Amino acid sequence: MGIIFWLIFGGLVGWIASKIMGTDAQQGVLLNIIVGIVGAFLGGFLWGLITNDPEPYALFDIGSWLTAIVGACILLFLVGLVTGRRRV
Repeated sequence: MGIIFWLIFGGLVGWIASKIMGTDAQQGVLLNIIVGIVGAFLGGFLWGLITNDPEPYALFDIGSWLTAIVGACILLFLVGLVTGRRRV
C-alpha cells in the first residue's frame, strides 16, 4: 500500500508544482509523479538542513505537503535553468 500512496502523493505534488511553475502543459502524468516524489525528497532534505530535523516526513500532514510542493517547485526551477526553458 505504501508504493501506491507515494505514487498518488507524487502525482498530486508534481501536478500542483507544475501548475505553480507554469510547466503543466509540458508534463504528463508520469513526469508529474517523478517530479513530485523527487521534489518531496529534495524538500525534505533541504528542510532537514535548515531545521536539523532528522525525520521531516514522520507524518503526512500539511507541513509535509507544503515541504514537498516547495521542493518540487525548486526542482522544476532548477531544471528550467539547466535546460534553458523560459516561461512565457
